[in-house]
Amino acid sequence: MLTLYFSGTGNSKHIAEQFSAKLGAACHSIEEALDFTALISAHEKIAVCYPIYGSRVPRIMREFAQRHANAFQGKQLVILATQLIFSGDGARVFTDLFPKGHVQVIAAAHVLMPNNVCNFIGLRQTSARRTKKMLTKAQKQIDQIASDIQNKHINLTGVSGFSKFLGSIQGKSWPSFELRAQRRIKISKTCNACGLCVKLCPTKNLELANGEITHNHNCTLCLRCVNACPKQAITVMFHKKPKWQHHGLSIEEKTT
Repeated sequence: MLTLYFSGTGNSKHIAEQFSAKLGAACHSIEEALDFTALISAHEKIAVCYPIYGSRVPRIMREFAQRHANAFQGKQLVILATQLIFSGDGARVFTDLFPKGHVQVIAAAHVLMPNNVCNFIGLRQTSARRTKKMLTKAQKQIDQIASDIQNKHINLTGVSGFSKFLGSIQGKSWPSFELRAQRRIKISKTCNACGLCVKLCPTKNLELANGEITHNHNCTLCLRCVNACPKQAITVMFHKKPKWQHHGLSIEEKTT
């Protein structure tokens, strides 16, 4: 088995790594410089892991899947979608990227993970206690999925007609929101031009030139820059300055 993931701030990476360790699968970020066509073609089962944005697959993951659609054909697919609260059919929508019958889904799951939206009114930082509970529950999900795969039991979440209905409601406005967000990036005067956001950006959207950070309207809304900026100087779509940042999962949280 091969696991491929995209992770904005570490949540999906954690799930992908835990799942891969459980089944002895190779695990790679889609941002790595690898021959993914050859990798996918060489494996019978492919697990994909990504965060859900508005009940939809992140653009960077959509584009990856579409670039390698031929390699995915005929593969057995495991879909692990990380979410903040609820995503409707967030796992199922990955299959919409391919023609009907292109892949066979043998497992699909929605996994609750800590909040990384650090500057939106109403969304608070996930407490350490809550995070530990989430990770314990997530590990149980992973263990069950791994067991089902080994025993050839199909375990699917978020694929029912009702889930699809709820997902369609949530995702209806996402395309226009996504397009607006690509252009609504703000860098405040507190920016010290350290270049960290440029280095971390998965779509190479940000550039450092003449002591200033600029963007190329190519944001995939991962919020990696917002959470990593040491000056809390960059925001995407929502321009309230972050009072806290999600820096992934600590060693203590991962081992609890």
